[in-house]
Formats: sequence, structure tokens, C-alpha cells
Amino acid sequence: MIRVMRALATCAVLLALACATPAQQRTTESSGSSVAARVGDRAVTLTEVDERWRQTQPAQRAQAVQQMYQGRRDALDAIVAELLIEQAAKAKGLDAEKFTEAEIARRVQPVTDGQVVAFYQENQSQMQGRQLAAMSPAIRRYLEEEQRGNAYRALVAELRKAGPRVEVALDAPRYEVEVAPDDPVVGGAKAPVTLIEFSDFQCPFCQRVMPTLKRVREAYGDRVRIVWKDFPLTSIHPQAFKAAEAGQCAREQGKFWEYHDRLFANQQALQPEFLKKYAAEVGLDAAKFDACLDTAKYAERVQEQMGIGNTLGIGSTPSVFINGRLLNGAHPFETFAGIIDEELERATR
Repeated sequence: MIRVMRALATCAVLLALACATPAQQRTTESSGSSVAARVGDRAVTLTEVDERWRQTQPAQRAQAVQQMYQGRRDALDAIVAELLIEQAAKAKGLDAEKFTEAEIARRVQPVTDGQVVAFYQENQSQMQGRQLAAMSPAIRRYLEEEQRGNAYRALVAELRKAGPRVEVALDAPRYEVEVAPDDPVVGGAKAPVTLIEFSDFQCPFCQRVMPTLKRVREAYGDRVRIVWKDFPLTSIHPQAFKAAEAGQCAREQGKFWEYHDRLFANQQALQPEFLKKYAAEVGLDAAKFDACLDTAKYAERVQEQMGIGNTLGIGSTPSVFINGRLLNGAHPFETFAGIIDEELERATR
């Protein structure tokens, strides 16, 4: 079990990596009305203190609230997982560690040379000039640990569905994120769960989360809708802002998602001449698209969405709000599914 938890922790740290830049934060979490101090007959409540903190140090307060929740939630999930595994192992007459190892071994597949090469190519900008031969052992170890972590999460998810009922009463901070009528959206308009993704076309972690979000759409159908918001990290991704403008020009012609996929498939070539080339490839009106891009028609819109993200405290991409619950980084499907399932259950209560 110790080995599994170490593997899971390693995987979690690496998967939580995201394209990041400093930003402000704000949350809708509110404090209680307990008295924090008295000055004569005047009572100072925690609500008042919290509101002052929100006004004077919004980023610090939001970070503290989020970290407190996440620390508690991580500990709670670990305890629940251990209890579920202990019960399942007992039912099969095994100790928890042997049961876990057997279940993980049943789910993982050997890491192939092709997977190592693909990971190296997708993350070459992070390799600091080191060649594939030098990085292969570390990449292979990471992918193996990632598989073990994913297998462990899948096991726990299966046990949560098939085992004793698990009801989580600890609620997360929720952020208010407005969806504009013309934001790119895929999924049911009346879906009980909304995922709002703040993303960057040049961010490698945003590219990594794409297959996960597609799997979410396939698994949940019209019960989930996904909304796109631009948040180009201009300090580290010089082509991202213009790519975001290009995405909005494609949205204008009704082909945002096709163009979105094409940009992520060509992250290393996002200069304007390539942006125009991809527009033609997905069937956009080239003259209209070129005029839209050349005149920076949607530059102000991209700036506005960046402002919304800054107000919400986004400092990295991808940042996804699931019914207002913030999830940072390129997390696996099981992480998204866990939150979505909780929100679907919450909607029925």
C-alpha cells in the first residue's frame, strides 16, 4: 500500500503541473457570523473580518480557502479509498496491500517505446535541450508511475460505485463564472453540470487535457456542457494571444471546435501565416477569416476573457470550473469523473 500511495503522490504532483503565471484570486466562499473580537459593546464578526480580507487581499484569501479545502479533501479521499479497499480485500480473504497490487497489475500495460517518444515530442520545450536518449529512462519511470496512479484511481472509482454508499458532505469553494451567450459551447444547454475551461492554445498541458475532456463528453453526453474561455499566458507563450483571436474568428463562422482541434494538433506552428492555413484546411471562408485576424477584430474580447480569469484568480492553464469548483492542471479522466459524479448526485438531492 505504501508503494501505491507513493506512486499516486508522484503522479498527482506531476499531473498537477500546468502552464502558470501569477494572477489574482477571488472566491464565493463566505465565513460564519461567529464573534472574532469585541471593542466595548461593538462585536466584530468573522463575516466582517472575512469581507475585509476579501477586499484587501483577495488573492491571498482565495488561495488560503482553496488550499484548506484541497488539503482536507485529499485527506478525506485517502481515508475513504483505504476503507473501501480494506472492505473489498476482506471480502476476498486478502490483505489490503496484496489486493491493491493485484488490482493495479490487472489494469496497467507495459509502457512502449512509442509512448516514450510521443511524450518526449509533446513536451520537448520542457526538456531543456536534453536528447531523447538521456530523457528516456526518466520519462518511462514517469509514465509507469502515471499508469499506476491512474489504475489506483480507477480501482477506487469502481469500488465507490459497487461498494458501500459514499456520501461526501465536505463541499468545495465555488466560483461564479459567467457564460456569455456566444461563448463556444459543446453539450446540452440544460446540462446539470457545466465545465468552463480557461485555456491557452500554446500550452502543452492544455493539449494534454484535450483527450480527457473528449472522453468526458463521450461518457456523460448531454448531462455535461463544456464552455471555452480564452486565457493566453502571454508572458510565456508569445503566439497564444493571436491564436486566441484566430479561435474567435473561427467561432464567428461556426467552426470553433474544428479549428480548436487543428490548433492543438499544431502547437509548434501558431504564427499568423499558419493560423490562416489551418482556417482554410477546416473549411472557413479564407478572405473573411484573414480580414478578421489581420484587423485584430477579437483582441478586445480575448482581453476581456483574460480579465475575467484574473478576477477569478486563475494563474495557470488549463483551469476548469466544474459547476464553479476549480480544478487546475491536466488531471486524468478519473479526477474529472469523480467531481462530475458528485455534482450529478448533488443535482438530484
